[in-house]
Amino acid sequence: MATSGHQKPMKICIIGAGMGGLTCALALAKNGFEDIHVYETASNLGFVGAGIQLAPNMSRILDRLGVWGDIEREAVLCKETSIRDGATDTELAHVELDEIKQLYGYPHMVGHRASLAGGLYEGCKREPSIKFHFSTSITSISSWEPNPTFTTIPRHGEPYEVSCDVLLAADGVKSSTRQQMLKLLNHDADVQDTDQAAYRILLKREEIEHDPELLELIESERVTRWIGARRHIIAYPISNNRIYNISTTQPDTNFAAAPSETYTTKGSKPAMLGVFADFCPKIQRMLSLVPDGEVCEWKLRVHAPLPTWIMGHVALVGDACHPTLPHLAQGAAQAIEDAAVLGVLLGKVREGRAGVGEVLRLYEEVRKERAEMLVEWAADSARELHLGSGKAKEERDKVFEELKKKGGRARVPDKWADKDVQKVVYGVDIVGVAEEEFEKRFGGL
Repeated sequence: MATSGHQKPMKICIIGAGMGGLTCALALAKNGFEDIHVYETASNLGFVGAGIQLAPNMSRILDRLGVWGDIEREAVLCKETSIRDGATDTELAHVELDEIKQLYGYPHMVGHRASLAGGLYEGCKREPSIKFHFSTSITSISSWEPNPTFTTIPRHGEPYEVSCDVLLAADGVKSSTRQQMLKLLNHDADVQDTDQAAYRILLKREEIEHDPELLELIESERVTRWIGARRHIIAYPISNNRIYNISTTQPDTNFAAAPSETYTTKGSKPAMLGVFADFCPKIQRMLSLVPDGEVCEWKLRVHAPLPTWIMGHVALVGDACHPTLPHLAQGAAQAIEDAAVLGVLLGKVREGRAGVGEVLRLYEEVRKERAEMLVEWAADSARELHLGSGKAKEERDKVFEELKKKGGRARVPDKWADKDVQKVVYGVDIVGVAEEEFEKRFGGL
């Protein structure tokens, strides 16, 4: 087996077992790597979270990795989206989504985050080359190349040093790897407040089936977004229509005075109801069903685009390098795209066709501009949807009116439902792009 000059199989270490880290491990195993280690601070993956949109650019990769079938079985097909005025429940726009499978090979679906993460984890467990190290945190990186070296601290053991051939940091928006990298570059890209927060809510079918209007929502194949000034609610059924997933965005009030490391808090149900007090009765009934004590609020934070995602033989992945607001529904999908590209390009190193530094630079070139563009589109979408009054809102509402006149075939202010945006997001086979770019650069060597 070719090992690019190595006397033994290349050792790849991954920090973090979220969507990006799990997909990195699985993609590397599928590309022939035999010594893959995943370090995770949590004692187990204990999957939690709410709903997630399963877009075709994500599904395409999951299918190649052999895990899409199980995830798809628990997902719900999205045939349409309805954008509505939060206060009146009047429909502003309606867009059919049934052409997506025909255009991009996979339908647009929605599911539970636990189902996505669980499907990836089960895929990893089937690969003997992947070893998980739970209850283990990572501290300082003492060497960045040619053999990245870092210190690990097991929760119930003594610290020890680890060296590898490649280190992939999928350690999230609070990434310590990113902080160390930027410090060495004398660059400041601290996490930034967006002044937005989110409630994430799951209502079980039995909790809403007494209400005919709410029952219709959970039995549908529709994503619904209710919008208002500086706020919105997006909701859809998941888990084979057994759960109704509700995610909100609203101005941050509970985190403003909190320390920067605080990202979640137990929310107040009366406060949540107050935020959406001027929304329609249907929303009031929906939110009133949330059990007391089960209101959780997330702080939405991002950071400015980084000067680089790589240093030596270390690369950042997912939220560590391009955290995004959720308004384009591409956060997990973009981390999965990162991982798929790393898997195929590092596979070229294993085959002896290029060096680690060369393919990590190519990874950044293939992924950075695209990911950062989608981050900005997500922010743009929020700005347009959250308009409260004035000329800008009037212009946006004219766009909604034009959209209704043309039967959903015009520009959509809610960008994830816009057909031109979908063409860019869903229509790109990023693994194919990476393969093509590699051959352009190294194929003749």
